[in-house]
Amino acid sequence: MNKKIVIAGSRSGVGKTTLALGLMAALKKQGLKVQPFKVGPDYIDPGFHTLICGRNSYNLDSYFLGAAGVRRTFLQNSQQADISLVEGVMGLFDGKGKDSVSSTAEIAKTIKAPVILVIDARKVAQSAAAVVYGYKNYDPDLNLKGVIINNVSSPHHFKLLKEAVEAKMSDLKILGYLPKNQDLELPERHLGLVPVTESRELEIYIQKLTELMEEYIDLEGIIEISESDDLIEIDSAADFSSGFKDKIKKAKIKIAVALDQAFNFYYQANLELLKAAGAEIIEISPLNDSQLPEVDAAYFGGGFPESFLEELALNKEFKNDLKEKISEGLPIYAECGGLMYLSSQVKDFEGNIYQMLDLIPAEIEMTSKLQEMGYREIEASADNLLLNKGEKARGHVFHYSKISKIEANVKRKYSYRKIREGYSTLENILASYVHLHFASNPEMVNNFLLKALAYQKSGV
Repeated sequence: MNKKIVIAGSRSGVGKTTLALGLMAALKKQGLKVQPFKVGPDYIDPGFHTLICGRNSYNLDSYFLGAAGVRRTFLQNSQQADISLVEGVMGLFDGKGKDSVSSTAEIAKTIKAPVILVIDARKVAQSAAAVVYGYKNYDPDLNLKGVIINNVSSPHHFKLLKEAVEAKMSDLKILGYLPKNQDLELPERHLGLVPVTESRELEIYIQKLTELMEEYIDLEGIIEISESDDLIEIDSAADFSSGFKDKIKKAKIKIAVALDQAFNFYYQANLELLKAAGAEIIEISPLNDSQLPEVDAAYFGGGFPESFLEELALNKEFKNDLKEKISEGLPIYAECGGLMYLSSQVKDFEGNIYQMLDLIPAEIEMTSKLQEMGYREIEASADNLLLNKGEKARGHVFHYSKISKIEANVKRKYSYRKIREGYSTLENILASYVHLHFASNPEMVNNFLLKALAYQKSGV
């Protein structure tokens, strides 16, 4: 029996993430191997999933992967688990464009998984039944099987809600509720502290959340709903690693990946595609290391460098070693937080200025306003570290910082929506605000590793 469940929200902010994390923790406590997934392009929630479940969380995103790629990603990573738990994104039917691409509903249907809807009961009683009725009947092909109610005022309030929903939809199972005023603020910025993430604050949060699940949520009912005979098949055309070059696989290429408190936003699929192509991932810390190990390329993802600007600036030994190796031809690819680190300087929220690597002559300024968010398809306007001219790839942007000043001689290697991106000064450097998903164009892996192989052969 294939156990799988999707936790969806009627909208953003109803407690979907809280419930998903709590269920992961409670089911794991019962001794189950829980495989987590996240609908959409988010790279923050999967960090919490991984910490709680002890298993890497994967993005199920049809904009990046296509439907066949979503099915392959799900099947490949769920087979050794007792239950797969998928956290949705935004509202149940919210996705990209008029067709709601990569919505929670679309992904649930793609992997043939039953859905549990989370609703918010603040300031409503019987009217909640109308909300659930609308979601249940909006798409008859969606297998909506249960409801969890958040922010319930009292047991009497829950009784009103439960009876109202069940009176209209007897085939829906009410799986419990969470009382309001539980003070369940998710500890901020713990997600990438890789094994350091086992902070006491986060431990207390997870313990409290687990206890609430055990007290108020019908865990056995959820397991029962998750049992599905609906099988999905892998499409061989969705094997993103099938085109990797043999000479790369045989070269034993080593890729340094920045992974510490400051840098930790990566699509797990990106790292695994690099490994599938034969590369060895070497974890490094720009915060704590004094020098770069012997590697053939470097990859700096996003994260929270703005919270560690002083430490990054003061680690001059690592910065100087990295700059020297890059000047000798070491390929380096950087995204968002990585772009900030490669810049000349970063101004924090209080106006303090910190010197970074100065590999991209640009000044970065932190702002209190979200500068950009959403899916992006980029097209290479010139050959670069990842793409050849005219090639396309897809990614996502989410950042509060902005480039306040950039020198005119900085080359820009790709664009989207008439915005030039892909900043470069040397052919072995590429930095951008876009978090690219390598599965959207696996040739990026080939191209990156070919540059790494050329550096390796140069014997520098």
